[in-house]
Amino acid sequence: MKKTTRGGKRVIVESRWTLMNDEAGKAKSILIVDTDVTEQRQLEIQFRRAQRLENIGTLAGGIAHDLNNVLTPILMSIEVLQRRKSDERSKQLLSTIGMSAQRGADIVKQVLTFARGTEGERTLLQPKHFLREVEKITKETFPRSIALKFEVKENLWTIIGDATQLHQIALNLLVNARDAMPEGGVLTQKAENTSINEKHARLHLGAEAGNYVKLIVKDNGAGIPSEIQDKIFDPFFTTKEIGKGTGLGLSTVMTIVKSYGGFLTLNSTIGKGTEFNVFIPATNASTSEDSPERRVKLPMGKGEWVLVVDDELSIREITKETLEVYGYRIQTAKDGVEALSVVERDRDKIDLVLTDMMMPNMDGASLIRRLERIAPDIKVVAVSGVTDQDVLEKIKKSRIEAFLPKPIHTENLLKILDSVLHVS
Repeated sequence: MKKTTRGGKRVIVESRWTLMNDEAGKAKSILIVDTDVTEQRQLEIQFRRAQRLENIGTLAGGIAHDLNNVLTPILMSIEVLQRRKSDERSKQLLSTIGMSAQRGADIVKQVLTFARGTEGERTLLQPKHFLREVEKITKETFPRSIALKFEVKENLWTIIGDATQLHQIALNLLVNARDAMPEGGVLTQKAENTSINEKHARLHLGAEAGNYVKLIVKDNGAGIPSEIQDKIFDPFFTTKEIGKGTGLGLSTVMTIVKSYGGFLTLNSTIGKGTEFNVFIPATNASTSEDSPERRVKLPMGKGEWVLVVDDELSIREITKETLEVYGYRIQTAKDGVEALSVVERDRDKIDLVLTDMMMPNMDGASLIRRLERIAPDIKVVAVSGVTDQDVLEKIKKSRIEAFLPKPIHTENLLKILDSVLHVS
């Protein structure tokens, strides 16, 4: 039960009622004793939320392996077809399919990142590249009743960050803006350079004076009531109907922005709309201005024999076809038992084993231990679509030359094989 104290504070209380009798033993009154349990209830709520996140993490880890197994042959097949097709229309379609498949892989990574608190790999980035990808996705998926305006400066400063997390910031803000305009409206996304002085920085907790890349997402929708503006970044707080929002979007945005040393401001007026401003610290370093889709010269094999071990037939087939195109000779096996049979038969021929870690009959960790005993000269590269701590610990303890996460990209696969087999 909620009550208000004399000081006007709302608290949660537990009431204990006791019947009071007079001297003759007759009922006289009821004594009510209220105990303030606000803090206890808040801790219980936080505990339940923590359990919910743990369950999300468990579920995400369980499906990550299967989803990445599905995405691996799609992504690798696209890369093979892009090199075979010469007409522009086919290239365009394959590029669109590839971008969609990669977004699927990113979504898996995003869920794991939020649920398990794993850090993304931060590199030097030019923001205009990922913002253009976000623009394309938005234009293809948002309703036509919303007019989209994108203004991204060409001379944006570079930032240090993880592209998937930055996608997540932009898309979460854009989706919130879309949902604020169910009848249509105008949605604007801008990106520009800005500098913050000491006086401005002191207005924002943890902010420092310096150069920032500023992302602006603005809508002319319903607006956010002032009484809840300080709550919208709380985990699981949402004003959306049940089933239409988790309350994790803005919380995730704030978590990522703060982890980068940035900050966020909000301006909203009922009936006029909302504007979010995200400030990400800029760096003085520069990146290549080439398109991220540029062709790169991939390293070739020199006729080495590679044993590909995976319980998914589609992954074995596309990996075999891809590596044969790039100068490798391939044998395949569907699990650790079959792989050992191939190694015992052709021990002198196999140069490297590329093995999945999660397989029936005999998993990757068991296979690697057996290989260490019977063929220690054969190099091993481990592959997995799961980032569970148990799996990673098994990989760390194994005798391997490299680890390749799923979904597999042809470029990453070829570079790892080249570094293991050709770089001394």
